[in-house]
Amino acid sequence: MIAVFSTKGSLPSFGELRRSPNGQMIRVHAADGTVLVSLGPSYGEWVEYEQIPQVMKDAIIAIEDKRFESHWGIDARGVLRAIRLGIANSGTDRRLQGASTITQQVARTIFLSNKYDFGRKMREAVLALAMEQKFSKEQILELYLNKVYFGGGAYGIDAASRRFFGHPATKLSLSEAAIIAGLVKAPSHYSPTADAQAAIDRAGVVLQVMEQEGKITAAQAAEADPKMVKLAPEPKQNSIRYFTDWALPQLEVLIDETEAPLEVWTTLDLNMQRAADDAIRANTPGAAQGALISLDRDGAVRAMVGGKDYVASIYNRATKAERQPGSAFKLFVYLAALEAGHRPDDLVIDEPVTIRGWTPRNNSGRNSGEMTLRAAFAYSINTVAAKLGQEVGFGTVANMATRFGITTPVNTQPAMVLGTSNVRLIDMTRAFASVSQRGVAVTPYGITRVTANGAVIYQHEVDTTRVLVGDHVAAQMIDLLQTAVATGTGKAAQIGRPVAGKTGTTSSNKDGWFIGFSSGLTTGVWMGRDDARVVPGLQGGTAPARAFSAYMRRAVAGRPVENFDTQVTLPEWQGDNGTEEYFSGPDNSVFVDQDGNPVEPGGPAPDPGSDEKLDQEWIDRVTGNDPPEQQQPQQQQPAPGPRDIPRPPATQPQPQRPDSGGRDDRLADPARRPQN
Repeated sequence: MIAVFSTKGSLPSFGELRRSPNGQMIRVHAADGTVLVSLGPSYGEWVEYEQIPQVMKDAIIAIEDKRFESHWGIDARGVLRAIRLGIANSGTDRRLQGASTITQQVARTIFLSNKYDFGRKMREAVLALAMEQKFSKEQILELYLNKVYFGGGAYGIDAASRRFFGHPATKLSLSEAAIIAGLVKAPSHYSPTADAQAAIDRAGVVLQVMEQEGKITAAQAAEADPKMVKLAPEPKQNSIRYFTDWALPQLEVLIDETEAPLEVWTTLDLNMQRAADDAIRANTPGAAQGALISLDRDGAVRAMVGGKDYVASIYNRATKAERQPGSAFKLFVYLAALEAGHRPDDLVIDEPVTIRGWTPRNNSGRNSGEMTLRAAFAYSINTVAAKLGQEVGFGTVANMATRFGITTPVNTQPAMVLGTSNVRLIDMTRAFASVSQRGVAVTPYGITRVTANGAVIYQHEVDTTRVLVGDHVAAQMIDLLQTAVATGTGKAAQIGRPVAGKTGTTSSNKDGWFIGFSSGLTTGVWMGRDDARVVPGLQGGTAPARAFSAYMRRAVAGRPVENFDTQVTLPEWQGDNGTEEYFSGPDNSVFVDQDGNPVEPGGPAPDPGSDEKLDQEWIDRVTGNDPPEQQQPQQQQPAPGPRDIPRPPATQPQPQRPDSGGRDDRLADPARRPQN
């Protein structure tokens, strides 16, 4: 009693409680300061007790607090019922429910948080008893109906009525009142805009309880039909919401301010966003979806499109969808090979190869023999990628992918070199951006600073200290990537200035990718169907590359042209003769089971025990060398250091390659051929 009467004396007046805010407003700005969206609580007009429709009062009392008009702030019967349920569910994670009165909910909404513990419940009970002593039942119900959260950002019945039905709360019908009253239990679950059927079913329960409590007659309950209620049309949205939906949840870990209005400044460039929208809508095949994300050199997200139409689908395919990347994944294969000591001009052999029962095939259906590593990458030769992966180790390739920011699981089956592991577009774009920054890690971010009441409470700082690969490895990778655009599978991505990038196409044309960079901007494009069905004619070098080109031409128009440190070197391999065959179709002609194991189309998985023995005889056969004279075997010494130590000039004797953990060097490089 002492606590209750002490609390009563400290309670604000009814007028002060009416003026108190309901929650936190958030305004989100683009990079140029333009307000993108205002989020947070929506306030309607304050509705006086006498103006509130009787059906609304009856509905909320019937479903939330049947004895509201008779208890003193705490419902003893409700508390006993909750305790009984608690004992029955002892040992489970279920909370005590059903004990809170309308007065307790008002006390929690205005004075406390939703934290669930015994101390909060005790304070809530004391506040409720004190409020019942200070305010009338009418005032408490008026506070409740004007302050409680009804979902969709709406606080109070007027905001909810306008949000869901398009008219003020003073015009609520019985069916509409039943829908709103049913929202309090779980606003997000029963929201009519989120799940119309759940809202209708819940409204039916409210009407049934109202009839049982004598608030309405059976005839009125039968006449009311929540299914016939017309919902207000949803406000038009655009692709900016893909970005804000991704960026704003990060505030929870960036700041701890929960009351003051926030101004959030972001990285989004509105001109680039419009260009991204246009590029995806104009180039994505009719039945497919498209996604695009564009990162500046420091990781700032300048544009993000998660689908062709945000209104039709709010699912963000740029940050959430996990799809096979096809040959775009070869970025990590070649990074691992370059780090192990290979060079773009190394000669390799495109020939049939079998690895643990798996035989990769080129899309052209033929093998072209000797070529440079640069040419093999430019034309996305699968056999060479497979042999590189076997040489450096499939685990090494997986580790390289993880090092560059791939957050999804990467399998280590041989077929993984052709992109059979699911990845996210934002992760792949991040990896390419890190290559463009000469091996320095790039982390995507969308919020630059946050202010509250004019004071900066968060400022983003770019970290440039994490180096993923050596500078020379990244430079050679850029050499390969720009050749793929200049002469290989990515020709359609050209924009009239230096571009480096890679295509990706999965088996049966289910996914198409193009990821590349130019003038400090890295952009990734994905296209495909949400149900992973075939999209006829979809390849990474067609629609995705064209969308990349259409976007980048506008996005970098105001930026100076930047030449790469390594000039484009055209592959000597066969000139332009027949190269169309290499990028006219899927570059990942491999089928895998649910565990990522390679299988033949319509047939059983190959026998992993049928691996071909690769020894000196095999090397001599594929290189055309005569067998070397018999020599006494020499014991190899441990490797003295990383495998990316520069090679001696070709005129000097070549040192024996150190042991690589049981892996054979399977690529025919003249510099590595045994001396006769």
